[in-house]
Amino acid sequence: MKNFLVIFREPDGRTITHSEEENSRHQLNWKNWFEKYGKEGKIAGGSGLTLNGKIIRGVHSEIADEIHTVGTEIVGGFLLLKAEDLEEAAEIAKTCPIYEFDGYAEVREMSD
Repeated sequence: MKNFLVIFREPDGRTITHSEEENSRHQLNWKNWFEKYGKEGKIAGGSGLTLNGKIIRGVHSEIADEIHTVGTEIVGGFLLLKAEDLEEAAEIAKTCPIYEFDGYAEVREMSD
């Protein structure tokens, strides 16, 4: 098995709101998804990320109280995934609930 990092990008939750029912259904879909692939031994870790963070930039390592955004898009979380190859990792990632709220996933193989 190889190790993969899945980076979840999504619209900033401060700019788009969903109903309580939509949020509950979305959270349940994530729970079920994690249970399924956790039982199969495909998930090695991961987490959602808060909107609290800092960026360090430049030659002088200046610290700013912000997170990286592209327009209204943020990195919302990450997942450590185990799969035979990149194709299997992508097939697993394409079934996750990130797409329900206009997010997307990037799958990258980790170097040894």
